Amino acid sequence: MRIQGIRCTRLAHSFGRGMSGCQSVPVTSTDTDALRTAAARNNAGWCAALCRSHGVPGTFGPMAWWSARRTPPYYPDAITLHQDAVPADFLTPLDTAAPGCSVKDSFATLDLRSSGFVELFDAQWIHRAPELPAPQTSALRTARVSTAARLLDWQVAWHGGDGGPDVFRPPLLDEPSVRVLAFHEGDELSGGVVLNHDAGLVGLSNLFAVNGTDVAAVWSSAISAAARHFPGLPLVGYEHGNDLAHARASGFSALGPLRVWLHEA
Repeated sequence: MRIQGIRCTRLAHSFGRGMSGCQSVPVTSTDTDALRTAAARNNAGWCAALCRSHGVPGTFGPMAWWSARRTPPYYPDAITLHQDAVPADFLTPLDTAAPGCSVKDSFATLDLRSSGFVELFDAQWIHRAPELPAPQTSALRTARVSTAARLLDWQVAWHGGDGGPDVFRPPLLDEPSVRVLAFHEGDELSGGVVLNHDAGLVGLSNLFAVNGTDVAAVWSSAISAAARHFPGLPLVGYEHGNDLAHARASGFSALGPLRVWLHEA
């Protein structure tokens, strides 16, 4: 699940402090529209926190979040927060002159082709109700990443080796709404996930399993860790392809589509 920004499959996982000016959205496990809106706001809160760790400011409007400066790799320059959002709600401040400008259309309702964008990928918002039974116990040990050195090790594993982009920086560890977690089998780093608490939900993003690690065990560990750190709250995120299948097998249901657009330089 690495693009909440472009792992998404890096792209799809990464395209993402509480959100400034945003209130928690009352949701129930049967209110799909409210859950989807809250999931978009939660994801924007995560992307804003990641951008702050790079010194990149963002703005929350009633219809969208956006950054006038280029965001870190794999993270969008704008995220729609309401299904009625239109390009005028966020497009003007964006830097489309430099390569890499991207927009997360949280409700897959926009057509940005006339503004010079192309479709990058589609995905599904996912949700797991807090009342669902706990997942099968995983043998993996969970530890919170709390130092710059451990965060660097985590990022290398997330990327699949050295030489990846500088995405996760130490100031992120000071964000009160964010937990960067590592999963270990013995002394070996076997996987990880990011949790963020925002909009009354807990977002799961950047989930990864190191080669040879059982992916189901990582999902199980992530769900269990979320219940410990943020008890009683619904879980949300977004996935596509095989990652969506793993999420469904772990008790998540699909809420509806989203789309990420990339500006053609």
